Amino acid sequence: MDQTASAPPQAIPRPLFVYALLYGGMTVLAGVLGFKQIALPLGFTTLAVEAGILAFLMLVAISSTLAQLYGSGVANRLVLWGFAPLGLSILLIQLVLAFPPSPQMPAENLAAFETVLSQTGRIMIAGPIAYGVSLFLNVWLFERLRGSGEGHGERGGLWMMLRGGFASAISQAVDTLIFITVAFYGQFDIVPLLIGQAIAKVVLSFVFVPLIIWLLVRLAGDGRRDLLAR
Repeated sequence: MDQTASAPPQAIPRPLFVYALLYGGMTVLAGVLGFKQIALPLGFTTLAVEAGILAFLMLVAISSTLAQLYGSGVANRLVLWGFAPLGLSILLIQLVLAFPPSPQMPAENLAAFETVLSQTGRIMIAGPIAYGVSLFLNVWLFERLRGSGEGHGERGGLWMMLRGGFASAISQAVDTLIFITVAFYGQFDIVPLLIGQAIAKVVLSFVFVPLIIWLLVRLAGDGRRDLLAR
């Protein structure tokens, strides 16, 4: 009798399943939110940054969380699978833009829709490249920094948060360099934009990402214990 045929399917940990769903949604949402520039008050100054960074920081935090909980292999596979919703959303947007609009649709609504969702070829190329390089780099840095500094209790949690912030800051700086260079080089002076966006993303990485990782790891703890208890 074939023993493998009757083997039960391997259960996917609930936190991994939920975070993978969130990750896929964030890959699509980041590109849409990026069309709005927001002003974030941070202490003595205000940072001007495209709103897509908020969703992208969630991608960074989720990938780091999965690397912390399940290892870099799982995190890297999630980053790789993230190309699926990213690519599919780009194709669907182009398909919808190619369809003729309904005569009942107000002209101002159509113009707003096309302004937000129409992207040049260079931007569509720059997005996936920057996404892949920066997210794989984030997971690699997060794991490389684990080393012997990863302890238990409060000290271990603090080191997890610090390396999460550092890995995010570096990967976000690289993301900015790649995206702006590929998308806009030769069209205008990109140096001020590079500097401004890099500073804003590095600051936001240290402010938000460590806390998000800590929260996601804490939330996953209950889910993992529930799974083991079944």
